Order: sequence, then C-alpha cells, then structure tokens
Amino acid sequence: MAAGALPRDLEVHGLAAWVRARPLVVGLAAAAILLLTLVLGVGLGSVRIGPTETIAVILSRTFGLDIGVTWTPATEAIVWELRLPRVLTAMLIGCGLAVAGATFQGLLRNPLADPYVLGTASGAAVGAAIAVLLPIQLVLVEFGLLHGLAFIGALGSAWLVFRLGGKGGAGGLTRLLLTGYAVGSVLAAVLTMAMYVSGVELRQIFSFLLGGLGGSSWLRLLVAAPLILASSLLIMTRGRSLDGMLLGDAAARHLGVDVGRERTILLALASMATAAAVAISGLIGFVGLVVPHVVRLLVGPAAHRVLPISAVAGAALLSAADLGARLVGDVPVGVVMALLGAPFFLVLLHRSRSGYEL
Repeated sequence: MAAGALPRDLEVHGLAAWVRARPLVVGLAAAAILLLTLVLGVGLGSVRIGPTETIAVILSRTFGLDIGVTWTPATEAIVWELRLPRVLTAMLIGCGLAVAGATFQGLLRNPLADPYVLGTASGAAVGAAIAVLLPIQLVLVEFGLLHGLAFIGALGSAWLVFRLGGKGGAGGLTRLLLTGYAVGSVLAAVLTMAMYVSGVELRQIFSFLLGGLGGSSWLRLLVAAPLILASSLLIMTRGRSLDGMLLGDAAARHLGVDVGRERTILLALASMATAAAVAISGLIGFVGLVVPHVVRLLVGPAAHRVLPISAVAGAALLSAADLGARLVGDVPVGVVMALLGAPFFLVLLHRSRSGYEL
C-alpha cells in the first residue's frame, strides 16, 4: 500500500458517510437522471429525434414556449402522441412502485419486502385472467375489462390479506407476511387453472404477466396519475409515523404515533398505488424492491429522505428500462427489469454481507 493511502474499507465507508450526509446531492442527481431519461426516452426509437427538437416540442405543447427550433408534423406526432405518454407512464409507475416498496419495507421492517407482498400481483393477475376468459368486451375511457378487473383483483387480495392477517400489531407482522404468502399461493393456483383453460387467449394473459407499456396513452395516464400520485404524496406526509414504526410499536407509541391507525392507512395507500400501477402496466418486478434498498444505503433509513428520493429514482429506473426494452425490439419491460434487477440486487446483498455500504 502506498504511503498515505487509505485501506479500501475506510475509503468505502468514508464515501458512504459523505453521501449519506448530503441527501440533497443524491436527490438532485436522481432528478438529473430522470430528466435525461425523459429526453432520451422520447427522442430514441425506430425514428430518432434530436434532443433540441424533443425539448422544443415538449415546451411548445406544454407551455407554449418557442425556443426557435422548427420540426415537422410527423416529429410532433411521434413526440407528443406516441412516445411522451409512454415515457411519463413509465415514470408514474416507477414512482408508485418505488414509494409502495419503501412503505412496505418500513412497515414490515423487512428490506426484502416489495409492493406485491400482500398478494396484489397474484390478485391482479387473476383479475386479468378472468377478464380474458369472460365473453364480454367493455371499454371505458380506454380502460378495458382487463384493466378494471386487474385493479379490483389487486385491491381485493390486499384487503383479504389485511383482514385475515390482522393489522400487523405486536407479533403480527410475521402473521401478515405469512397470510400474504398463503393468499398469493391460492391465487397463483387459480391463475394456473385459468391459464390452462384459456386456450387461444393464453398469449394475452402472458402479456399481462410480463408487464408492458405498449398501450400507454394520455387518457390512461390521466386516469391513473391521480390515484398513484395522491397515494404517494399522502404516504410521504406520514414519514414521521413510518420512522416511528421502524423503531418498533412500543417506541412509536412513546413518540405519539397511533400505530394501528397509521399502519392501516399506510398499508391502504401503498396497496392503492400498487394496484393502480399494475392495472395499466401488468406485473413489473424489482422496482419496488431494489430502488428503496439502494436509496436507503445511500441516504440512511429516514423516511423523509427515502420516500421522495425513491419516487424520483424509481421513475428514472423504469423509464430507462422501458427505453432499453424498446430499443432491443419492444420486449416486455418486465423482462428487462428482471434481467437488470435480479443481478443488481444479488450484488447489493453480496456487498452488504461483505460489510460495505456502497
């Protein structure tokens, strides 16, 4: 080792301490990456559009600003009607899943919890499969029966787990997790039977299970955005309660937190955000698992830091993954997230076991 050089573990921990003391820097970096993915996501594709044209079209259509750049009607249609709704939908879903994941991890005091821990994924999948099997065609504001039953199935499964597993009070968190696993297993069996009898409709069910944003539109975005954004913002306003429950129920009560009421509200809000996201995109994994975990390593466990930064980072991650999915042949974004998220999470677990925080 050269004279004056620090050991690797001291360098790593020193960097971790520097970053953790500056959550604003982490948040600004995540926001910059989010803006970059917005411009790249709208500009790149089978027809490439330059960054200046992309920004000009967005500013013109959104704020009526003219920055002196010209573009063709075809370019405007591609940017505004096709790509921008899809990119914003990816960001919305990434935000909702990341905030929900951070909430479940805090409530259950388990870093491996994700937005689907209460069986919302299985419930949504069963709802979608039932919609495919029903000989009914129903479309309302661009939402079909599949989206509606997926939303109902996701919320219904979360409600059932909550009712059967209790409110997760003292000694009840494990019961809640086990109930979620049991209900999810039953729903998975129902889904398997539905897939077995679906015949030619099997492809549509698989499409929902793999997750995708191909059907994104302004109208779907406007319907889903209030549910996801309102749930996420309301969760953020309860950061103090979430911090208290991280210390345990007794400590939270000592701090003046109504544990039963706050846990019920937070579980309901996180389930709502997850259900709304799943209803318009299908099942997309690892966003709500990896993002809060990474953010917590960077800025510490405080909810008032983790929740907003997770929202921005989750939006950036899923929009980048969707861009990659489009560039490699429009594969399902859920597949891309699995290929990216699983190895990344394994690396994080390995580094954590090795004693490094970053």
